[in-house]
Amino acid sequence: MLTPKCSRLSLFPCSYPLLCSPLTVSSTGSAIFQRQTLLFARFRRVLPLKLSKCVYSFGYLGVSGRRSGDSMDSFRGHSTNRLVPVSSMEDTQDSDKSAAPPLEDDETSVYNGYRLPPIDIRNIVDAPPTPALSFSPNRDKILFLKRRALPPLSELARPEKKLAGIRIDGNCNTRSRMSFYTGIGIHKLMEDDTLGPEIEVFGFPDGAKINFISWSRDGRHLSFTIRFDLEDNTSSKLSLWVADVETGQARPLFTTSEIYVNAIFDNFVWIDESTLVVCTIPLSRGEPPKKPLIPSGPKIQSNEDKNVVQVRTYQDLLKDEYDADLFDYYATTQLLWVKLDGTTKAIGPPAIYTSINPSPDNKYLIVTSIHRPYSFIVPCGRFPKKVEVWTSDGKFVREICDLPLAENIPIAFNSVRKGMRSINWRSDKPSSLYWAETQDGGDAKVDVSPRDIIYTQSAEPKLGEEPEVLHKLDLRFGGISWGDDSLALVYESWYKTRRTRTWVISPADRGEGARILFDRSSEDVYSDPGSPMLRRTLLGTYVLANIKKQDGSTYLLLNGDGATPEGNVPFLDLLNINTSEKERIWESDKEKYYQSVSALMSDQCDGDLELNKLKILFSKESKTENPQFFLQSWPDQRITQITNFPHPYPQLSNLQKEMIRYKRKDGVQLTATLYLPPGYDAAKDGPLPTLVWSYPGEFKSKDAASQVRGSPNEFAGIGPTSPLLWLVRGFAILSGPTIPIIGEGDEEANDSQSGSSMR
Repeated sequence: MLTPKCSRLSLFPCSYPLLCSPLTVSSTGSAIFQRQTLLFARFRRVLPLKLSKCVYSFGYLGVSGRRSGDSMDSFRGHSTNRLVPVSSMEDTQDSDKSAAPPLEDDETSVYNGYRLPPIDIRNIVDAPPTPALSFSPNRDKILFLKRRALPPLSELARPEKKLAGIRIDGNCNTRSRMSFYTGIGIHKLMEDDTLGPEIEVFGFPDGAKINFISWSRDGRHLSFTIRFDLEDNTSSKLSLWVADVETGQARPLFTTSEIYVNAIFDNFVWIDESTLVVCTIPLSRGEPPKKPLIPSGPKIQSNEDKNVVQVRTYQDLLKDEYDADLFDYYATTQLLWVKLDGTTKAIGPPAIYTSINPSPDNKYLIVTSIHRPYSFIVPCGRFPKKVEVWTSDGKFVREICDLPLAENIPIAFNSVRKGMRSINWRSDKPSSLYWAETQDGGDAKVDVSPRDIIYTQSAEPKLGEEPEVLHKLDLRFGGISWGDDSLALVYESWYKTRRTRTWVISPADRGEGARILFDRSSEDVYSDPGSPMLRRTLLGTYVLANIKKQDGSTYLLLNGDGATPEGNVPFLDLLNINTSEKERIWESDKEKYYQSVSALMSDQCDGDLELNKLKILFSKESKTENPQFFLQSWPDQRITQITNFPHPYPQLSNLQKEMIRYKRKDGVQLTATLYLPPGYDAAKDGPLPTLVWSYPGEFKSKDAASQVRGSPNEFAGIGPTSPLLWLVRGFAILSGPTIPIIGEGDEEANDSQSGSSMR
């Protein structure tokens, strides 16, 4: 999970209960009303709960995340990630029995401005978060990526350029409000699976904000950007740094201080162990364009073809030619080819490059860019898009496609852009391309077979060589897990029916003999077989992990959530791809702990992985114990704990958690998670004020809506905007009571407000 961007919740304005919808602040700073319902009630040990009062609170909320600046793995975030602070609540019944302390004190009883919340909430919100983790390509080192709890309001208050559906910090030439890391610690994974002492990455200025951390392909270097605050409350531009993993010594990559990273879209990518391609701000770029006093002309939109097409409503679109010029100014990039010794050369002309994707053998690049004509009714993701193949040192090879402006994509689910899409490299080949093309014009309402066709072709096809058909699909293409010439898994799905299918194909046979492996409803979590685990190849790509037993038989390794009526019980299964028979080799504890496999750690060599040498990384947690990471090795299944993170909020280490079940009038089985403050005793303390925090969910069937999701043994993750913060104020929290909206048959969940949709 990527680090969320949030406002500093430890600053509240005064708030009072008002009869209005709860207010939230989006990641862009605009106020939006949510469909969530906040219910305050007296909780009694009788279910279903009888809610004595409904109070909506108008106040300052957290900011939801938009785009992270990093691609590193970290802990899962808690799903309840917003909190409305309530400074008073009227109650005329049993008020003398409430176990909750008063919500006001000297710091919160104010009538205007920002104030700190009560100290018990502040201690949780401002506590240093657990570091994010990242493993080296060779699985022999671990990064501990350190971060602060929340950014200050001063950072969130910085001006933004709202252009073409994105928001830009013009000072540092990035997306606005990026999260960041404050430090990097490197630990060596020892032979006995314990961690060595920490090596702190050093050499950059104090107070640096670190983003886009990436391993070199050989795992010997780290690359990352840094920025820092300036005295005028602006941010510096991004400079690119590299660090030696053995020593922790960091240094700027460029020998001149005038080269900065342009991170509006892509940022940089390693193409081998010592070379990067970097998106930079063109050195010839001058000052931003000035807004003309008089527009160059009227804004004209025409529909000469008289095509009536519904278009969704988007924020922050281009408004005029001046906005288009600003978008060009900030998004235009000069690509630089850079060696670790500082050797630099420009490749390609300046353009708005949105993606740079090196081939597995490092010989080619897929270069994607957008260009004019722009649109005033759709965001930049629908602007004309050109996809080309270059050599890794920047020489043009060929154009794959140049897609026109896509203003008319139908709004029906599963509608897509016309033409080629999902253009990528095969991860099992040195430099082979694949992509999908629609056969329905991108319109999900058109009934046609096949609906999508998958093609493949070499990076530099011979004269007259045409793309080859790999597979044909009747649903919408959803991706491929590559294995080798004899095995790949192809995914397709269809939203209206919630149908999802997995195909087994032989790429060398170009789809001949393809067969369906799984065909199920995406809503039916009980039937989910899990996802195949991938292993890293010597080229740095990821392919299907084949597990080999001593008798020579091979199996896929499926990692599943293991949803059951009693809650999730994650598992690892060996799957015989020919017979579909399964064998369970690992399963989470069911009684006290929740365990989940995070990564495959024994994939340092090409070819099949021996079961007797299998090693996995898994996390382990309980209702009261925060997640820790462990290594487990076969054949003896030896387990070694590698982290010992302190409890993030010890004052709630003994909170009480319980999964409760109840049935709706239409027979749908519902669940919720009840949290009680530490030490609460119903007989002694009496009823509690209760916060009910929920959001409706959409389903196609009552059976799917009745299924249990989550585990009663999971740790109660309390984020800075979580309603669980109210536990320290003596509240009970009823979190996530399911409110299914059901649309059966041809109806969608929100087609009507009657019938069985929601009761």
